[in-house]
Amino acid sequence: MERQGIIGIDEVGRGPLAGPVVVAALFLPNRLNLKIKCLPRLRDSKKLSFSQRENWFRHLKNHPKIVFATARIYPRGIDRLNISCAANLAAKRAYQKLLRLPEVSGNQVQIYLDGGLFLGNKLDSLNLGAKTVIRGDEKIKAIKLASIVAKVSRDRYMVRLHKKDGAYGFDEHKGYGTKRHIQAIKKHRPSANHRLTFVKNYHKI
Repeated sequence: MERQGIIGIDEVGRGPLAGPVVVAALFLPNRLNLKIKCLPRLRDSKKLSFSQRENWFRHLKNHPKIVFATARIYPRGIDRLNISCAANLAAKRAYQKLLRLPEVSGNQVQIYLDGGLFLGNKLDSLNLGAKTVIRGDEKIKAIKLASIVAKVSRDRYMVRLHKKDGAYGFDEHKGYGTKRHIQAIKKHRPSANHRLTFVKNYHKI
């Protein structure tokens, strides 16, 4: 049977001191034109500006043929599992959620993950025929799109977190180890939103 499309999977938030790791799984139908006049050229989310990512995200959310799902593992889970296992668990959950959507269910697809990600673990990925591609977010359109979804979803979550607890400046640095963030941790001590294993191993704290 001919494959109807591909699933791209990517994560955001592997390195921050606070907040979840977020994985997005996105279904991209075959032969779909992604050259949209009102949108910037499709690139990995890290190479797009805030407004460019937001524009792409709105387009994807409203597209009748593109669907996606996300999953998060929060700081306590990251501390318990380690970041690689947490990201892989989130990838598996996002993939399973995507498969339940009617646009994807029953379709023949090829699965691509960005380098370092597996569906639960390497053996599970191989059994499902998934391929982990080094620098996949630079090579495969579905992974590029998934990276945008993951980045926007995580950034919005960190802004909401800032509104609940403004002491750390999550809206500005999104949990990464900036000078302001480190100073805030020293002043207020780590919160429930911090990854304690990351904070303890951070030599400046």
